[in-house]
Amino acid sequence: MKGEKDITITLTEATRDSGGFVTIKGTLTNNGTSFFNASPWVGQEMAVQKSGASVAGAVLVDEAGKKRYYVLRDTEGKCLCTMGLTLIKPGETRPIFAQFPAPPATTTEVEFQLPTMPPAKITLSEG
Repeated sequence: MKGEKDITITLTEATRDSGGFVTIKGTLTNNGTSFFNASPWVGQEMAVQKSGASVAGAVLVDEAGKKRYYVLRDTEGKCLCTMGLTLIKPGETRPIFAQFPAPPATTTEVEFQLPTMPPAKITLSEG
């Protein structure tokens, strides 16, 4: 996924585990010429604003099932995802992850969406 300010997200893993969750892993690379702050990726939901510069605004979309899955949160309202995505230097790469509720077992393909980035179709693997 290539977004504004020459930011690239490379998704490397989309695993469904036995506990009913899907974990998405990948890397964020700043290919630009200035520092990057992921605060636009937190999303619009007030509940996840505590997560700060993060991938809290990520969504999995099950087009066949017509359902959206939002990043899971802990008891304090913070996302179960990578936080602290600030001051990412030009040329720097950082690992990222986000956990979601798992769609039904029959759903094997979903779309990963992150604010300001183009969507990406991904295939879920069994963990």
